[in-house]
Amino acid sequence: MRHARNNELTDRRSAAADAKASLLTAYRAAKTAAEPSRAARQTERISFVEAREARRAERERVKVEERTRLETLAAQEQAAIVAAATAEIEARRSAENTRISGVVQDEAARKAERDRRYAARKARQA
Repeated sequence: MRHARNNELTDRRSAAADAKASLLTAYRAAKTAAEPSRAARQTERISFVEAREARRAERERVKVEERTRLETLAAQEQAAIVAAATAEIEARRSAENTRISGVVQDEAARKAERDRRYAARKARQA
């Protein structure tokens, strides 16, 4: 009684075909049953992607603003440095001109004093 059934090739083939058909119907049923949750997952994934893109765009915008702010700050600092250097050069030039004019005035005063002494000496001799 070991082989109570007569398991011929055609019986095995039909059993395999029936098993495949039942697996296919089970797959189709599971697929149609999971359709609403799949759509929900898909919309959730789309919302995650949109949120990620929005965060990335915000980070990029902040980076650009920060870079622009730093460039503006650097330009202002550079302008301040140039203005300070120009003011210092102008101050040195002004001090140099003042010193030169003072030397010229002293020289003129010395020459005038010398000429006055010379004229006084000539007046005494005459």
